[in-house]
Amino acid sequence: MPYLLLGAVLIVAAIVDLLWTTLWVDGGAGPLSARLTTWTWRGFRQLGSDRSRVLSLAGPTIVALTLVMWVGLIWIGWTFLFAGSENALIPARNDVPVTWAGRFYFVGYTMFTMGNGDFYPPAGIWQIAASFTTASGMLFVTMGISYVFSVLGAVSQKRSFASSVTGLGERSETIVKTGWNGEDLTGLHLPLDSLASQLELLAKQHKAYPILHYYHSQQATDASALGVAIFDEALTLIRFGVPEEDRPDAAVVKNARSANQSYLETLHKAFIRPADDVPPSPDLDRLREAGIPTVSDREFEDALDELDERRRKLLGIVTADSWDWPPLEDE
Repeated sequence: MPYLLLGAVLIVAAIVDLLWTTLWVDGGAGPLSARLTTWTWRGFRQLGSDRSRVLSLAGPTIVALTLVMWVGLIWIGWTFLFAGSENALIPARNDVPVTWAGRFYFVGYTMFTMGNGDFYPPAGIWQIAASFTTASGMLFVTMGISYVFSVLGAVSQKRSFASSVTGLGERSETIVKTGWNGEDLTGLHLPLDSLASQLELLAKQHKAYPILHYYHSQQATDASALGVAIFDEALTLIRFGVPEEDRPDAAVVKNARSANQSYLETLHKAFIRPADDVPPSPDLDRLREAGIPTVSDREFEDALDELDERRRKLLGIVTADSWDWPPLEDE
């Protein structure tokens, strides 16, 4: 009976975590997967906090360990279940004893449908159990492959977003200057709309797959953590640093800010916390040097004071991904 109970608990835990992680869009990672992800990332941070190449291995490693955990729990769970009764398995030959290794072997070839082996279940409940063993193996293979492809597709999209942001400028002030046409910032309408759409999709993907936060890029220009911070700081400059008559359309800016907020709301699922300190403020003087009208320094600082929590979240994303606060490089 203890073996039956332990086996059932392991199987249920693995399947719940598997379905939670792969199918529940609003649920993020399952309880087991979430903790495995966090512990693995912390281990990589200790090993190579200043080495992007080492950290870039964290994402693939976490995915591989998650798959191993699921199949391992299911496999071991069924092994314990078939150990719950002396009559659960019958040897095909009298000279082959039913051992723990034999049960483990039986569950393996049953899960992955490798044909008949040296053992078979007797008629009745144990035949049904063997059928469920095969079903759980097929479930793992189907859901596991779908999960991997979904995560890899989202990784490509997050890096595409980052490169789109840094392509406009590797610091927030540069993005604003890029959109200045000598009279206003209407040149930013299309880029802001495009980036907002990409980020809204990215936020949904991060909500469904929190592991995306731990896919570290070796290149700063491809790092979504930096891209989000630069983009949001550029929007802060536009919304609070430039006079209203010189800004892009208010609806465009509001939509972009909303996309950033959606992304920030995914942080708790990845156990990423706001930083203790507030990051450095954007530099209005850089805009003035380019002939862009600005509000007074005092008015801008007052606005930034009300954004402390938001900006600490941005810094939390950047530091959690082992990067320094933008700019990526000075002009």
